[in-house]
Amino acid sequence: MHMDITNPNSRSAATGGRISSLFSPHYGTIPLDFLMAGDVHACPYLPGRDAREEFFLAEAFPSELYHDFMDQGFRRSGQIFYRPICDGCWECRPIRVPAATFKPDKSQRRVLRKNAEVEVRVGAPRFSKEKFSIYSDYLLLKHGTLPDRTPEYLKESLYLSPVKTIEFEYRVRGRLVGVGIADLCSRSLSSVYMFYDPDCAYRSLGTFSAIQEIWFCTGHSIPYYYLGFFVSECSAMSYKQRFRPNEILDRSCNWISGQDGEAGGATKSAGRSFKQRSGLSPGKD
Repeated sequence: MHMDITNPNSRSAATGGRISSLFSPHYGTIPLDFLMAGDVHACPYLPGRDAREEFFLAEAFPSELYHDFMDQGFRRSGQIFYRPICDGCWECRPIRVPAATFKPDKSQRRVLRKNAEVEVRVGAPRFSKEKFSIYSDYLLLKHGTLPDRTPEYLKESLYLSPVKTIEFEYRVRGRLVGVGIADLCSRSLSSVYMFYDPDCAYRSLGTFSAIQEIWFCTGHSIPYYYLGFFVSECSAMSYKQRFRPNEILDRSCNWISGQDGEAGGATKSAGRSFKQRSGLSPGKD
């Protein structure tokens, strides 16, 4: 990646005022002249609207630098790093939780009690046929049909990571019931995806896994837990705002309190295609 020095606050007219470079405390100023614009497509989150992303691909990428990219609205799917550039829209907005101040609400405490017997194992991501079977059943539960996914596809989309990534396994009496994938650096843990055995849907493992990942942050002195994008008008993402306190990235790429009213709405329209194309749903539950 080209990393020459430019003005860290410069903005590109081609991206509607979005920054054309970013400053990293670890890597200095990074020009964003390598970004590519994707095609306009139907928004996967808000029916009847169009969406578009700008993106780049990387086989290896520094985890600390990825944190700085997330603070400019980027996410990743496999080896694709992307952010929305939808015309006249800022509806897809990154959301994060300051881990040290998180307190489970009444509903989340019920989920914790319901899963008191669940064993959590954290380690390096390891693909297995058992995980692919659970992943396939999960997609069938979420989408009503089974997308054409192969074990190789799952390996490439979740288990081939260009950044430092860890895996959370959730087991009941030794039986695997859920899997969470998250990207790790010293400043954040970023949820990538979570899937679970549909027979355990009653356990609310999506909520349980998010709490466990937040607690992993507190146990390892990691300040923030990133939940991905939040779209106020997308019901599948409403669960993200229940993890409080939270912060939302505003249009100027500053983090603001999600309890100040900003999290409840932005402009109209949004979208992100890479997760939909990969079979990854927008939520944990």
